[in-house]
Amino acid sequence: MTKTPGQSVRGSTSGRPVMVLLDHLGKRWMLRVLWELSSQGPGTFRQLQERCGDVSPTSLNNRLKELRELQLIERGENGFALTQQGRSLAKVLAPLDKWSNQWARGLNPN
Repeated sequence: MTKTPGQSVRGSTSGRPVMVLLDHLGKRWMLRVLWELSSQGPGTFRQLQERCGDVSPTSLNNRLKELRELQLIERGENGFALTQQGRSLAKVLAPLDKWSNQWARGLNPN
């Protein structure tokens, strides 16, 4: 069962929404699936598996199930796609991507 706000998660018993979200996003392949749907648009299971490289079918299936339960993705005629909430989350993560690229350049000035 997918944890939702109000439930304790790894590293936090508070059930605060931000802690629950970060717990989910920290799971292997979760951010990658979101990133692929955000940057390349909807995709079928097979397309997402190709985009994510070496993700196992079981892992991908588990992440897609969780993302659907969290209402961040939905399954439509073009495969899996971000919901309005998923697109909103992607917009919030975009500045973090920009920041992380600047940070990485600072670590390796070459």
